[in-house]
Amino acid sequence: MPTSNMEPMFELFYFETGQYLRQLEQLIINGEKSNHFSDSAIDEVFRIMHNIKSSSAMMHLTNISSLAHAMEDLFFFLREEKPENVDFSTLSDLILNGVDFIKVELEKVKNGDPADGDNTGLIGNIKNYLNELKQKNSALDNIKAVVYFEEGCEMENIRAFNIVHQLKEIAEIIRYIPEDIMENDQSAEVIKKQGFQIIIKTHRPIKEIQNIILGTAFVRDFEIVVPEKGDEVNEVIPLGPNQSIEKISASTPEVMKENKKKTEKNNINSPQQMISVNVTKLDILLDLVGEMVIAEAMVTQNPDLKELELNNFKKAARQLRKIISEIQDIVMSIRMVPLTVTFQKMNRIVRDMSKKLNKDVVLEIVGEETEVDKNIIEQISDPLMHLVRNAIDHGLESSEERLKKGKTEPAKVIIEARNAGNEVLILVKDNGKGLDKEKILQRAKENGLLTKPESELTDREIFNHIFLPGFSTKENATEFSGRGVGMDVVTKNIETIGGSVLVDSIPGEGTTFTLKIPLTLAIIDGMNIQVGESCYTIPITSIKEFFRPKEKQIITDPDGNEMIMVRGQCYAIIRLHEVLKIQTDITDLTAGIMIMVENDEKTACLFADTVLGEQQVVVKALPAYIKKIKRLAGCALLGDGSISLILDIAGFFESRS
Repeated sequence: MPTSNMEPMFELFYFETGQYLRQLEQLIINGEKSNHFSDSAIDEVFRIMHNIKSSSAMMHLTNISSLAHAMEDLFFFLREEKPENVDFSTLSDLILNGVDFIKVELEKVKNGDPADGDNTGLIGNIKNYLNELKQKNSALDNIKAVVYFEEGCEMENIRAFNIVHQLKEIAEIIRYIPEDIMENDQSAEVIKKQGFQIIIKTHRPIKEIQNIILGTAFVRDFEIVVPEKGDEVNEVIPLGPNQSIEKISASTPEVMKENKKKTEKNNINSPQQMISVNVTKLDILLDLVGEMVIAEAMVTQNPDLKELELNNFKKAARQLRKIISEIQDIVMSIRMVPLTVTFQKMNRIVRDMSKKLNKDVVLEIVGEETEVDKNIIEQISDPLMHLVRNAIDHGLESSEERLKKGKTEPAKVIIEARNAGNEVLILVKDNGKGLDKEKILQRAKENGLLTKPESELTDREIFNHIFLPGFSTKENATEFSGRGVGMDVVTKNIETIGGSVLVDSIPGEGTTFTLKIPLTLAIIDGMNIQVGESCYTIPITSIKEFFRPKEKQIITDPDGNEMIMVRGQCYAIIRLHEVLKIQTDITDLTAGIMIMVENDEKTACLFADTVLGEQQVVVKALPAYIKKIKRLAGCALLGDGSISLILDIAGFFESRS
């Protein structure tokens, strides 16, 4: 476990390893889907495991390092030998099990616990699988090498022993002449005159042998003899017709030029183009930008400046506002994170559930490059996981059921993201059997969950019952569902970030869940309104229009509810002074202002005294001692130092349902 002085290093290690594991999962899942691992994919997996092995060893996490080493050996064999008849399903299971183990160990250390997981079984399974691959591809290559050292280098026998010592790591069988290089000092003279001759049998490629020899000090040049398959090299013999020879010098222009190329490439790639920054620092930076926005408003809107001719001041204020706006845009863009990682995580869920439920499910991802605030990313991961699990377990039929129903296309889950103004829409769609409206309605009635007469419920309102805590239509509980746990997490998490969830379903065709979430939670464009002596802010994204009503537009329904007719459409009127219990002299609807707002495809008109104007505001959470109020989303500090409460438009519609 890392000590206190290693904590900054561990943070970087945790971050980088997490990225490696996500990348590794995707590579393995893609390879399993296509039943093939490309050379580039194998190289990438090998590189990832090598990096994890090295960095975890540096952090003294030996159980992670040893497991990564075993996986590295496996992919080294795949990379170098390119064996045939590889069982990619078993290979994927082994690697993904290893990924899960490493994830658990990382979380232990992060939480201050010892990384004491037992990796013995995992390493044993990987080694057994590697041995099986080797047995299936057991043909050994026979290679003969003759090494010549530079004149006057001295201790040729010791240098020869160094080569043998390194080659033993990769050779199944090794012989060399002279044989007594360590016991007999005279062997150095033999090597000077005849060269040092080596015969090995190995699975490894010639390039690896060349690299070992070239890496030895004072090697002048060497010869490699490779017989055709089936021929044996048991002793040092003259070249025959079936042998090829390659002579390489450690000082030839070609070798020196290649080494220079590698050095230049490393130098070119050395400058860092990206850096990792602690998220806490970004949060502090955003808070400071928010304070700048507030301070700028307090200066430019100071009541002391009213009715004063300050042309130079106004010009400078405009320039300041422009600079602050640009800084804000840059900071917000830094916090914006693509949905790629969150979406790609679903590949693993689909893969594992498909295997366990014996359903052949295809995952399709659209719009993964869409960006949202990093705080929002953290809140939508769980809801997205639950929706995908629900689609596979509840929504999609087995292959046999689909064939019986005449469905020829494969079972599919589609995750799609797209921008819609200042919101992002995330859709989770499946082409399964759809929601059973009658079954949901029956279960809702049994549990006393209906809030209005059955005949007045729309399809969407019936479907929304699945989001209630403890609600489930699954008769038998499984490890994935049926306990009434999960779907309520979707609405809770999404509502926490000011979003909403819609559900639509067509029997026999499938179901679509739509998550509507804001791009960011930190700074919003708002419209300030006045009710009595109080000021409120409505997010611009919720406003369709505002207008002063005329007497002829106002009607009352049989239940006494006030309505307003706008261009042939009838909308409910919500008097803010009544709902928020505020004293005001403006109660005549024609004397105030109507703000038409929408949420989840519902529209209503809020009645207020007047509109004060548009302003960019910094969203602040309500103090902990104020009880959570359904219709309030937070508060903001205005330019004159007063506080404005930010209205949660969704809360007004919920209060009327």
